[in-house]
Parts: sequence; structure tokens; C-alpha cells
Amino acid sequence: MTSATPTVTTTEEAPSGSPSVFEGRGAGGESHELPVIDEPEKLAPEDARQLSKTLFDRLAVLEEGTHEYQYVRNTLIEINLTLVRYSARRFRSRGDDMDDIVQVGTIGLIKAIDRFDLSREVEFTTFAIPYVVGEIKRFFRDTTWDVRVPRRLQEMRMDLARANDKLTSKLGRSPRVSELAEHLGVSEEEIVEGQVAANGYNSSSLDATVNDEEGEASLADVLGERDEAMELVEDFHALKPLLAELSERDRKIIELRFGDELTQAQIGEHLGLSQMHVSRLLSRALSGLRAGMLAQN
Repeated sequence: MTSATPTVTTTEEAPSGSPSVFEGRGAGGESHELPVIDEPEKLAPEDARQLSKTLFDRLAVLEEGTHEYQYVRNTLIEINLTLVRYSARRFRSRGDDMDDIVQVGTIGLIKAIDRFDLSREVEFTTFAIPYVVGEIKRFFRDTTWDVRVPRRLQEMRMDLARANDKLTSKLGRSPRVSELAEHLGVSEEEIVEGQVAANGYNSSSLDATVNDEEGEASLADVLGERDEAMELVEDFHALKPLLAELSERDRKIIELRFGDELTQAQIGEHLGLSQMHVSRLLSRALSGLRAGMLAQN
């Protein structure tokens, strides 16, 4: 069974009235006939490769921005879209719309066409596929994370996934941070940072339904809130032995000032001291406590 072969004609064979747009001229004014292709998407791969070489030859001598230049460039895009579809197939398991993936891959194809140089003696397909695949991967990297993280951490997540699979198979258990770091040749801090960042790949809505002891509730209702006072726990723990070193009178002054929230004048009346004396004692005690806390850090 044979398939119909698309018709390829030159400007001389094309219908009258249309070819004038497709006749290119080189830098010296010489005329170049350009092929007119019917149904370029149906070209066989070998025909597309041969025709691409011809069109790249023409593109090199045409003035950028002219109708002729745009025609050749657009034709190159059309006859090489099969490269995009071929590259896009490897990403179909991700569940995204294939039309979107092909559209993104076409951007990579256009970049490859604009940067291709025949003098390198490299097949255009070999040159273009990395551009197409790279553009698609960039699309997934930049749009599939629920929480935006730096690119190096996005790449670290993929490296960690591969390393986890490999080491788990080798060790028969989940690898430790130190083992992952050694395998990837990075520091343990970078591994931990990558593991934390990987949590941003997927996120849940605060309105998501969860089950608790009382039945169904929204995620926002069961999430805890940050308690600012928790940050003071370590400070209080470190302060306790320093307070014990103060004299009984200094501890009493601090208790009245910060526990009972009395003014310096009220503390003076309570202890039979002047306000000035209370101020000096309080300042000296606080300076000692502050120095002791800083020394522990």
C-alpha cells in the first residue's frame, strides 16, 4: 500500500499570480527559485531532510524580514514539525495536553532553525532535537511545581529521585543523607535543602477536606498556628541559671519590674530605696544577664 506523496514544485511550475512572493534574491541580486510544497506535514522524513538542506541554502542568501525569507523559514518549520511530535511522545505519560507540549516543542524547533549553520556539517535533525526536548523540559520544570523554587533545587529533586531509587535497590533500604551526599558528590546540607524544596512540587488547598477525630474538616481548620512564645523557651531555659547567680535583692527587683510590672518608683517604695538607686541596680543586673546570654551563644 502506498501513500500519496506531497507535491513539490518550483516557482516556475507554481500557479501564476502566487510565485512572485516566493522568488528570493541573493546579496548580489541573483534570482533563486524556491519550492512550493503542498501539504508539507506529509513529507517523508528523507524528503524533509533533503528539502531542509535546500531551504537552508536559500535562507542563507535571503534578506531577513522579507516575504521570501519568512516563506522559507515558515516552510522549514512546517516540514520539520514531525521532529517535534516525535520528541513530544516521550512526555505523553505526564498527562498533559499533547497539543500544549507540541506547541512548546515548536518554540524549540524555531530556535534551532534560527541558529542552525550548514557549515557545521551536522544533520539538522541531530541539531534540532536537543533544542526541542530542552524547551519541553524547561516548560515542565517551570510550570509543574506548585511552589516556585530555584532551578538548581528543581534539578536537585530529580537527581535525588534517581539516587534514591539506585541506592535503595543497592542497599535494600532507604539511603541516609550522608550516603546520598556521597553518591551525588554534594554536601549533606545541599541534600537536606533539596529534600525540603521537593515538598514544593505538590501542594494542597487550604480548603481541601481532611478527616479528623470529629469527622470531616477543611485543612485550614486543623493546621496549627505559629506560637511566637515558643521561640522564648530556649531563652528562658538559658536565663534560669543566670538569674540564680544574682543577689536576692536583684532577683526581687527583676521580679517586681517584669513579673508584677511595677514602675521603678513603686519598686523603690516597696524596698525602701530611691528610684535612682533602683534604676542603677536594675541596669546593672540586666547588663550582667545580657552578657551571660551572649556568652552562651
